[in-house]
Amino acid sequence: SEEEENIIHIPNRFKIGKYVLLFDPLDGSSNIDANISIGTIFSIYKRITPEGKPGTLEDCLQQGTQQVAAGYVVYGSSTILVYTAGHGVHGFTLDPAFGEFLLSHEYIQIPKKSKIYSINEGNYKYWHPGLKKYIKYLQEEDKASERPYSSRYIGSMVADNHRNLLYGGIFMYPADSRNPKGKLRLMYECDPFAFIIEAAGGRATDGKKRILEIQPQSLHERTPVFMGSEEDVKMVEDFMAKEEAAETK
Repeated sequence: SEEEENIIHIPNRFKIGKYVLLFDPLDGSSNIDANISIGTIFSIYKRITPEGKPGTLEDCLQQGTQQVAAGYVVYGSSTILVYTAGHGVHGFTLDPAFGEFLLSHEYIQIPKKSKIYSINEGNYKYWHPGLKKYIKYLQEEDKASERPYSSRYIGSMVADNHRNLLYGGIFMYPADSRNPKGKLRLMYECDPFAFIIEAAGGRATDGKKRILEIQPQSLHERTPVFMGSEEDVKMVEDFMAKEEAAETK
């Protein structure tokens, strides 16, 4: 969990199972007092070590490709659970009258291209030059390419990605000169969302490499992340790659 430094073992009075759960209990917690949408993110893996014994760090440090399920809950005007086991993404809305989650969004597919980008533009001066050019490109007016894009940034990974998942968009939390390894956590923030986004037909990378193929080295490892509509993610990757190629000439 993001709130715990080390892994939490199942208490001895309970049967030890064959799965590992990683989660961020309250993503966007700084928004709570402002009553802005926040959420919970979770990821499930099959453990590597034998059943019946306490889990180990090895059980947790698996590539995101090994997830068997992932999801999130967004708390807002309604409470919605979005879940995938890798074959289709589905949304369930809490019905307060019954106290149950009812299927409300079946087989969610993220649009291939969008007109929305989500990033904290207050960090602009610290960004990669290629990313700066990409954002400027999105802001330019050009009807043929349906620009300018609209900026939508809530400051909650769950809320921003939930909107983009339904309507299309790209969510970016890049590395910068202050945080060269990125800021978001790989295992319980980026991996679960990458699993969901890909299952819905989108793309999720660190700017160069697929998020799900990153081999974690520690529980709280951080990574840059670009995820959402496939064509938009590919475009920002191209902008940064071209800038790096120009710098090496």
